[in-house]
Amino acid sequence: MYMKVKRLIDILLSAIGLIILSPIFAILIIAIKLDSKGPVYFKQKRIGIHKSHFNILKFRTMRIDTPKDTPTHLLENPDQWITKMGKFLRKTSLDELPQIFNILRGEMSIIGPRPALWNQYDLIEERDKYGANDVPVGLTGWAQINGRDELPIEIKAKLDGDYAKKRSLRFDFICFIGTFTAVLKSKGVIEGGTGVIAKMTKDKED
Repeated sequence: MYMKVKRLIDILLSAIGLIILSPIFAILIIAIKLDSKGPVYFKQKRIGIHKSHFNILKFRTMRIDTPKDTPTHLLENPDQWITKMGKFLRKTSLDELPQIFNILRGEMSIIGPRPALWNQYDLIEERDKYGANDVPVGLTGWAQINGRDELPIEIKAKLDGDYAKKRSLRFDFICFIGTFTAVLKSKGVIEGGTGVIAKMTKDKED
């Protein structure tokens, strides 16, 4: 019953969001085209529920010659690949807006673990330990409002597992509200990506 209600909420909110945000979409599309060469949208193969594959949709934030299928945190000097408009989109999380279409198609939910890249085997394997691969992936989730890019893989997977165990309409609402606070504060957004806390700790120890 919960999953049917959750899906209905996803459809209603994403459809309403698409209508309300259409002027912002138009402005961002023009800004991206003026800022750099290449397509407005960026498709990337990701892992969905039960480790199925789908193409996630984002506003393009990186140069078209950026190495493909490589997480930002694994790139050497990530800033060199990110466009000027891309830095703004990432900091404000506006690059994620096109995922409204993924939600409408049923490939994602509004709330759930963030979909891993198809080749992020360490994260996928770690999520298996907590059953986090067996719930719908989301636009935002429990791990997103508790550290995001700062979190090492192990903690991120554990938080995703906590969501899988506690998921309910009430918990989804908590994640939804918490997302606004995290976005306004740009909480956890660090170029160079996953596991920054762990790396900083190790650097201090060294």
